[in-house]
Amino acid sequence: MAFTSDLTIDEVLLIEEVGFEPVELVMGSSYFHIGWQPTLWNTNMELGDVTAMMTNARYLALERMVQHAVGASADGVVGVRLEVEREGHNAEFTVIGTAVRRRGDDRARWRQNGDRPFTCDLSGGDFWALVRAGFRPVAFAFGVCVYHVAHQSLGQWFSSVGQNCEMPQFTQGLYDARELAMGRMQASALAAGASAGLVGVSVDEGSHGWGHVIEMIAIGTGVAPIVDESHETHAPPRVILGAQDL
Repeated sequence: MAFTSDLTIDEVLLIEEVGFEPVELVMGSSYFHIGWQPTLWNTNMELGDVTAMMTNARYLALERMVQHAVGASADGVVGVRLEVEREGHNAEFTVIGTAVRRRGDDRARWRQNGDRPFTCDLSGGDFWALVRAGFRPVAFAFGVCVYHVAHQSLGQWFSSVGQNCEMPQFTQGLYDARELAMGRMQASALAAGASAGLVGVSVDEGSHGWGHVIEMIAIGTGVAPIVDESHETHAPPRVILGAQDL
């Protein structure tokens, strides 16, 4: 059966060059209702119940994509995209990527803990460069934090009207939410076996449509070194002449 993929032609060729072949376009979805959690009006605080729901919804979609890849006998998924479509208090979570299979007899070395296919949001070109440099992707990792930022008191509001000034509760809330999201992403990658660190990390801020409630999500790909003395990390030098040089 012919493979399906959302990779470009160049990306397919680069993945083939480092010993992988595309197998199938895989995906997972979940649809959740977002409930309301009581907050303290004048207090910075994480909304733990909402954070847990937003995290579990994403993990459920990711797990379904991984199981789709397992059913296709794949060893990993590249180009993973995590998309969220919201409508009021409902949200659809979708994870999409291209499942790939390792050529040769070392397929098990490329899997993450638990003999699960690796996952990464790297493009075909970035995947090629990572492998050539002596590292392998382990897991698409993320961390979520839904955070309520305290409202100003009436006195604080009057004192800041018409002035350019910092709002300390917002600044501190942004710091707290980012740190919580980043820490959870790092813990997720480490648990999957990403011993070398994370690459391609991004931190995005969103709104829940409620006053003073923000959502931070940190996303990255956990990587580990390739422990194989025979692994060639650099191609031999070649002379390339352009047509204008002839």
